[in-house]
Amino acid sequence: MDARIPRLRRKLAAVPFQPLRSHSFGEEQHKFCLGPRLTEARVAAFEAEQDIVLPDAYRQFLTHIGGSGAAPFYGLMPLERCSLLVMNPSEEPGAPRGFDDAGQGAHERDLFLHIIEMGCTDVCVIAVTGPLTGRVLMGNSDGFWGPNVSSATDFLDWYERWLDHMSAGRDNRALELTSPRLRAHPNRHRMAPRN
Repeated sequence: MDARIPRLRRKLAAVPFQPLRSHSFGEEQHKFCLGPRLTEARVAAFEAEQDIVLPDAYRQFLTHIGGSGAAPFYGLMPLERCSLLVMNPSEEPGAPRGFDDAGQGAHERDLFLHIIEMGCTDVCVIAVTGPLTGRVLMGNSDGFWGPNVSSATDFLDWYERWLDHMSAGRDNRALELTSPRLRAHPNRHRMAPRN
């Protein structure tokens, strides 16, 4: 088990009772509660069904902390509701790219798992294949903005940053969960620094 897990559990338990904490958009859905932890067998079955391997930090969260619930926006979706997405190719250089459902031949492209409900057409995903594997991205399925790549190295770091921002009383706009200095590279399914 990752050494960060007990610390994340303590921080999550404390956040709802902190008088100066932020009130996260969508918290009325999850109320800072987590769904039951998933068994290794359940996670392995999902991986086999989708023909993917979940990033280790995200997998450890699901099996050691909780399988759904408390997270930014409307919360972490149950694994059975998570869907694989691919990034849309950009029509023009530098234009934002959205996400589409992964269809036939999707495993020939980088895959992203939709893990957090943000509302409307906004999505929060974790890269499960390709050079960004394990990183969290936020974007829009219509390509109106993003995708932005989190500067956190993995899901556990990203989640802890959210808890720290909640404790510090910052709102969702101040979460800094993504780095606006990173954007989709126009010719590849990768993220590159913006000039």
